[in-house]
Amino acid sequence: MRKNLYIWLWVILFISSSCHDFFKESSQDLIKPSSVEDLRSVMYKEAYPYQFASDNYLMFLTDEIQCNGLLRNEYATQHGNATPVFTFNPMMFDGGEVFPTNDVNSWKIYYEKIKGCNVIIDYVSEVSGTEQEKNALLGQAMLLRGYYHLKLAMIYCQAYRASGVDPENALGIPLMLTMDLTDEYPERPSLKASYAQIEKDLLEAASLLKENYTPESVYRVGDIAAYVLLSRFYLFRGEAEDLDKAIQYAGKAIEEGPMLSRLSVFSGTDKSVFDSDQSTEVVWNYGTNSFKNTTYFFTSAYSETVPWSISTELLNQYGSNDLRRSVYFVRTFGSGEYGGKIGRNSSYGGDHGIRMAEAYLNRAEALARRFMAKGDGNDRVQALHDLNTLRETRYVDGTYVEEEIADAQDLLDFCLQERRLELCIEEGFRWFDIKRLGLSVTHKYIDSEGVEQEYVLESNSLLYALPIPYDAIERNYKLKQNPR
Repeated sequence: MRKNLYIWLWVILFISSSCHDFFKESSQDLIKPSSVEDLRSVMYKEAYPYQFASDNYLMFLTDEIQCNGLLRNEYATQHGNATPVFTFNPMMFDGGEVFPTNDVNSWKIYYEKIKGCNVIIDYVSEVSGTEQEKNALLGQAMLLRGYYHLKLAMIYCQAYRASGVDPENALGIPLMLTMDLTDEYPERPSLKASYAQIEKDLLEAASLLKENYTPESVYRVGDIAAYVLLSRFYLFRGEAEDLDKAIQYAGKAIEEGPMLSRLSVFSGTDKSVFDSDQSTEVVWNYGTNSFKNTTYFFTSAYSETVPWSISTELLNQYGSNDLRRSVYFVRTFGSGEYGGKIGRNSSYGGDHGIRMAEAYLNRAEALARRFMAKGDGNDRVQALHDLNTLRETRYVDGTYVEEEIADAQDLLDFCLQERRLELCIEEGFRWFDIKRLGLSVTHKYIDSEGVEQEYVLESNSLLYALPIPYDAIERNYKLKQNPR
């Protein structure tokens, strides 16, 4: 008989809220769902992210955000909250800084969700229901577990193929693959072992979802989400054979998934690209509007400069007919632009998840890198086609002129620039691109007294692997902290 404290705690929560009555007590510490319907309810609550705040702070590590200083005391909390990350303080998660723990402890938040996934994976064979229903649950849980482990690796590990990184010896993230409690403290396996398990989960999920499940809404994951996520995984891992796989899975998503949205549809409205009631390209959606998170942004500001805004340097990268400048960013009166890929008045959904633009960008970059390595002109043509297809939907109707690029390095640079323009302030993409490309970041920080200081994250910095929160280190003596 299994004993699981987490199931018991969840039951206490469910009973006290009178929301669920489908658990049966067989002992004081073992509560088990009995049907697919019961387990599905557990999955929706404990494995899916929903209204989720976890890694919005990653944008403050990048060149996407600028500091405007503190001009009004009303903004002091927001100014102070992001300061440790923006200034690349190596003690940022050690508890000594004024920093909102609930929003920055991605370690705790993602592992709690992984526990929820493992409940589904471990129990699904024990409940009543058809094999198709069980496999549908298993596929979703496997995909979500792979997604959360990948997010943890993106935050707390060095990039797989970064300069000086040996995946066989570099630290990965603990792999939580069962809900069973144990007296053993988890250690960090190698980066290679971590990525191998993530790949295994995502591949199994893709197969299960393809055969057994069609999502009823964009708030559930299906095979298209698995294909895009696999293309992301292979692009990020970057082994020689991974370029082919990134191209393969991005291609499957493009062939079988929804169409790109035309940004002209959103121009002049209060909608944006993650508003699934109007956007065609959303594959999976969760979370909230990152820029309505008052931890960092004072969203009722109308006349004064706010402490943090989208960097002018980024905004200046968009051409005059590129609608992303006006659709993805909202100007408040007298202040810099806030970001926003969910509509300003949207009452549901968020700017996290997966959309089709990523599939085009992942395939284009993999093709460009393969063209650079092998010189096959067909790869150059296809990469340009993907980029031009995406960009045409982002411009004022009838104004886009297709790009033609012959040089391999120029083509790759163009791909990377498009990633920055299209995937900004989303999913931590820019932070991970900075890591895998070995870029440096320079921040001009203005303190509460108006004094400007410069902080630099050097290329291939140790801080590319962010510090594990101090409370996780305190609980587990075998957990190695990242060097810093």
